[in-house]
Amino acid sequence: MKNKIQELRKEWRITQSELADAVEVTRQTIISLENGRYNASLVLAHKIAQFFEMQIEDIFIFDLEEENICGLNQCGNRRRQTKSSRMC
Repeated sequence: MKNKIQELRKEWRITQSELADAVEVTRQTIISLENGRYNASLVLAHKIAQFFEMQIEDIFIFDLEEENICGLNQCGNRRRQTKSSRMC
């Protein structure tokens, strides 16, 4: 999952340590998030979104193909499987 954490952090002129302290994680967690090596839990994503006064989906970019998720429509609802809609 991609995210805009580094971009926002630099825009707000805060360090990784300052963000980590604000959302109660380690600096290493922020580094891993920014480098795409770690996906935030829903709780952490919510804390980061609150910190930046944004919605979660404005910070975290969810790619269905990248996450290997099928059978969901764009709204996240389960799609009825038909011969033409099978993706997996």
